[in-house]
Amino acid sequence: MRTPIRFSSAESKFCLKMKISESNKYPSVKKVSDEERIGMVKEIFSTITGRYDFLNHFLSLRRDIAWRRFTVKKMNFFKTKRLLDIACGTGDLSINACLEHEAISAAAADFVYPMIKVGQDKVKKIGLSGRIYFLQGNALSLPFEDNSFDVSAMAFGIRNIPQKAQALKEMLRVTVPGGQIMILEMTFIQNRLFKLFYYIYLNFLLPLLAKIFSKNAAAYYYLADSIMNFPSPEEFAAFMRENGIVAVKIYPRTFGIACLYAGIKDSSNQDKGCL
Repeated sequence: MRTPIRFSSAESKFCLKMKISESNKYPSVKKVSDEERIGMVKEIFSTITGRYDFLNHFLSLRRDIAWRRFTVKKMNFFKTKRLLDIACGTGDLSINACLEHEAISAAAADFVYPMIKVGQDKVKKIGLSGRIYFLQGNALSLPFEDNSFDVSAMAFGIRNIPQKAQALKEMLRVTVPGGQIMILEMTFIQNRLFKLFYYIYLNFLLPLLAKIFSKNAAAYYYLADSIMNFPSPEEFAAFMRENGIVAVKIYPRTFGIACLYAGIKDSSNQDKGCL
């Protein structure tokens, strides 16, 4: 069993402060440092692990399942037949990919050990332990050689990473030239007709529902805050291009509640791990 990642002293102090606070909400992502935000994210995902899958499906009306299935259908495995699933949570993206593409294997990495443990149990039950390997790892310093994967993907994870540019550069480094970098992420809806309803849902209905099923309902206030402060689809696609990913396409899902961003590692960089 791998040893869980330890919190830094600053992260530990932040988590302790959050636990003893009488506030029902985490601070806004705009008001915390990068290190504090990392500590906050670790605490959140360590405390909701037991109900994580159920709440994802319930609070999205099971649309998250359709979004992942759409994502894996866009994947193209042409050389290594390997997928890297970063910020994998309990492994749903890896599971869907291996069910859709019978010849591939997947490395599923997350920095929250309880999530990994749940994922390992899930893949064992459905007979995919031989094809999906879980490991505890940091998206900013991936423990893989250059050019190791046909597809590097992240579902609902980039929003929680303060150093997004470094995460994208690491995804590029470990992806083969011509391979795919794929980001599936929630975003604040752009459609004027649904924007007000979505705002009310995120900030009032979702946390209210979460209180019924989760011991840490404050986590879902964080979810709303992080979605509302994430770049627009056009801004994030431009950010991916600025960080060396080419041919970036945006695939809005369910009125733009989520978007798949799919790009390519430039095949002209045959001898480089990163652009």
